[in-house]
Amino acid sequence: MGRYVLRRLLQMVPVFIGTTFLIFFMVYALGDPVAALFGDRAPDPATAARIRRELYLDRPLWTQYLHYMGQIFQGNFGTAFNGQPVLDLMAEAWPVTLRLTLVAIVIELIFGITLGVIGGLRRGRATDTGVLFLTLVVISVPTFVTGYLLQYLFGVEWGLIRPSVSPAAPLNELLLPGTVLALVSLAYVTRLTRTSIAENVRADYVRTAVAKGLPRHRVITRHLLRNSLIPVITFIGTDIGALMGGAIVTERIFNIHGVGYQLYQGILRNNSPTVVGFVTVLVIVFLLANLLVDLLYAVLDPRIRYA
Repeated sequence: MGRYVLRRLLQMVPVFIGTTFLIFFMVYALGDPVAALFGDRAPDPATAARIRRELYLDRPLWTQYLHYMGQIFQGNFGTAFNGQPVLDLMAEAWPVTLRLTLVAIVIELIFGITLGVIGGLRRGRATDTGVLFLTLVVISVPTFVTGYLLQYLFGVEWGLIRPSVSPAAPLNELLLPGTVLALVSLAYVTRLTRTSIAENVRADYVRTAVAKGLPRHRVITRHLLRNSLIPVITFIGTDIGALMGGAIVTERIFNIHGVGYQLYQGILRNNSPTVVGFVTVLVIVFLLANLLVDLLYAVLDPRIRYA
């Protein structure tokens, strides 16, 4: 196992370098950060040249990238155009988005797996049809429609919650935004679980467990569900980073100052250091989440062993 983890970590290095270079290239080569800094005003040529020199933008792109990576390994993600270090923006935004993502993952796991098991065990019946129809509706409705609708109903019409999340973003205020963020992923988790349960319920090991006289709940939880969760765990692993990076719409609706909000502001103002810094951390989250998923395979299925 240790050698496998080390090998996977080494494989992450070229993936990280290639991904971050593409991000760096798309942000810096396809736009002019100095022009964006001045907005509609045309900067003085001497001033623009001085800023480019200070920001290391007068060098070739590959030299800029090496300089940027050297700063990252020293814990320096650069400075936003408002003068605030990007690391300070991360310290404010990441804890909020991590709490929001945690709420979303818990919701999609609890409700998605439960609905998937119910649908899979009753395949072809009215309950299964209802679950499939419900998930199809959730997938079809855009997140911004669901978000504004639930915000209006629960926050304005019924007054059960605050329409917008306070700056501290406590967990109780993140329940509704977390639900909105999790809905589409919850639908996919439900469908994956339902399909996997429906396929494995006819497997030999399930029939053997039933023939031994094991209680139904133990057959489902210890045998059927455990083996059926592998595709679900795979989806969740890739979904963690997607939830963090894709929370732009949800955070805008509920006024949450997290990673999605900072990325939106950075893209809107062409604030290159902010965009590149936050996306670089998202790449690391994606890679670590995929490594964790691979390790969980051996926990869920004892037949899987890593050399």
